[in-house]
Amino acid sequence: MRKVALVTGATRGIGKACALSLARAGFDIAVTGRTLKEGQGKVPSASAKDPRELPVPGSIETTVAAVRELGREALGVPLDILSRASIDQALAGVLAAWGRIDVLVNNAIYQGPGLMYGLDEFTQEQLDGALLGIFVNQVYLTRRVLPGMIAQGGGTVVCIGSVAALGPPPVPPSKGGWGFLYGASKAAFHRLAEYVHLEHKDDGIRSFLVEPQMTVTDTMATVFGEKIRGLVAKGQAFTPEVTGDVVAWLAVHPEASTYAGRLVSTPTLYKDLGLG
Repeated sequence: MRKVALVTGATRGIGKACALSLARAGFDIAVTGRTLKEGQGKVPSASAKDPRELPVPGSIETTVAAVRELGREALGVPLDILSRASIDQALAGVLAAWGRIDVLVNNAIYQGPGLMYGLDEFTQEQLDGALLGIFVNQVYLTRRVLPGMIAQGGGTVVCIGSVAALGPPPVPPSKGGWGFLYGASKAAFHRLAEYVHLEHKDDGIRSFLVEPQMTVTDTMATVFGEKIRGLVAKGQAFTPEVTGDVVAWLAVHPEASTYAGRLVSTPTLYKDLGLG
C-alpha cells in the first residue's frame, strides 16, 4: 500500500531535506511550496532599513525531480501557507491523486518582511502575516488532515519548531538575532504538536515537535552571507539533512512513540540514534 507524506515548504532547506529523507524511507511525497520553477524563489532581507527581495535556489520542480531520482513518486503541489483557499486546493489535489496522507510535516512559514526586524520596525500587517503563516494556518492545515488520518487508522504529524520559540535571541535583531515576529509566532506554534498528542494519541495519531537548533539553509546563506555555512564545519550549526533524517526515523519506527508530544532536539536525537 502506498505511504504518502505531505511536506509543506519542501522547495528548499529543512522541508526539502525532510522530503528526501522520507522518500528514502519509502514514502511517496507531496512536495508543496510557492516556488514552482528554479530561479523564481525570493526571500526578504533581514533589514528594515534595506528591505529587498533576494534570489534563493530551490523549487517544487527541483525537489520533485530529486524525489523521483530516489525511486519514489512525487507530486508537485503549489501551496501558499498564507492562503486557506490554497491549502484547501492542495489537499484536494493530493487526496484526488493518492487518496490518503500518512505523514504531515508542518514546515512552511511566513517568509515575508518583518520576521527579523526589531520590535519597533515591523508593521501590524507583517505581524498579522507572521501569525497567520507560522501559527494560525498551520493549525488550519492540521485540523483539515486529522480526520482522514483518524479514519484510515492512524497517521503522523511532525511540527518543525525552533529554538526561537524557547526564549529571546542572544543578541538583538539589529545584530543578527531573530526578530519578535518569528520567535513569538513559533512559540504559539509549539503548542500544536502537544495538543494533537494530548487529544488524538488514542486515535492512532503520533505527533512530534522537533527543534533543529542552529541549522544553516540556503535561505540563511542568502540573507546573512555564505560565510554562515562555515558554522557547520566548526560544529556550531547543523545541516538540514540532520532534521530530515530524524523526521523520517520518527515517521517509520514504532519505538519513536516515546518521543511523541514533547520537544525533541533533532541534533541530539540524530547523535543518540547513530544516524550519521
